[in-house]
Amino acid sequence: MNDTLSHYELREGVPSPETFRHLRTVAGLSDRSAEAVALALPNTWYGVLLYAAGEPVGMGRIIGDGGTAFQVTDVCVHPAHQGRGLGKRIMAALTAELERRAPATAYVSLIADGEARRLYGQFGFLETAPDSVGMARML
Repeated sequence: MNDTLSHYELREGVPSPETFRHLRTVAGLSDRSAEAVALALPNTWYGVLLYAAGEPVGMGRIIGDGGTAFQVTDVCVHPAHQGRGLGKRIMAALTAELERRAPATAYVSLIADGEARRLYGQFGFLETAPDSVGMARML
């Protein structure tokens, strides 16, 4: 393993609500309410956390119905630890689990913000436009 990455530990699991909200906001993703996070996290199909010196510095989750549809979400790394290939490490773990457990006919999607599409493209994710277009509705 690369010496730069050797002091990072990747573990399967779901973050606490506090860790989830902290990592999202510090990485520049939008916050979610404490109530929404408490409802969401137990429904994680698969998740990973990345630790440095025992502190969580990154995460990623897969949500979905377990058979036909999955979404990769909440992939983020604390800014102090970015630029070291840690997003790749998180995505490698998530995609390996999809390949191991998800049915071959499952549809796996994600929303790529900004340059993150370059990372996701390394793991086989393709832009769907113009055939389909991502849409969202915020409540």
